Amino acid sequence: MSKGSPGPTPGFLVWRLANKWRVAVDRAVTPLGLTHAQYSLVASLHGMQRSGERPSQRRLADHTGLEALYVSKLARALESAGLIERTRDPRDPRAVQLALTEQGKAVTRQAIEVVQELLQQLLEPLGGLDASRTRVFTDELMTLLDAPLALSVPNDDTTQGRTP
Repeated sequence: MSKGSPGPTPGFLVWRLANKWRVAVDRAVTPLGLTHAQYSLVASLHGMQRSGERPSQRRLADHTGLEALYVSKLARALESAGLIERTRDPRDPRAVQLALTEQGKAVTRQAIEVVQELLQQLLEPLGGLDASRTRVFTDELMTLLDAPLALSVPNDDTTQGRTP
């Protein structure tokens, strides 16, 4: 909370909501052998594959907003579990392409169903997944996510007169 505001700041509320939803998704997909982060990866991969793409780890990292190193770690764990395949990209030997295995597709379809039901419940206060308030909320979140973030250096005695 900030000094000037009588209630929680938007940043604090976004953080709280993200944590609440992350915990809920974790609990929902645990019976399928997934964590929330793994679910985000396989669900995104599922959507990309359905549109004909076989993304690299880097492309999937960009799509999900996860760090490339973290995607690599998740991909190795999912490969060990038999849910995805990691292969060298024939066009770029440094890149690793990802694809869901048949088992991965089945688990991912189940997980997507479970999470869709959960989202319906979580969004019920706005009228549910298909409600106009949910569409407005989603549009507002997209506006915030699409805004570029300019990193600034605090202007104090240690940084004045320096170029970062």
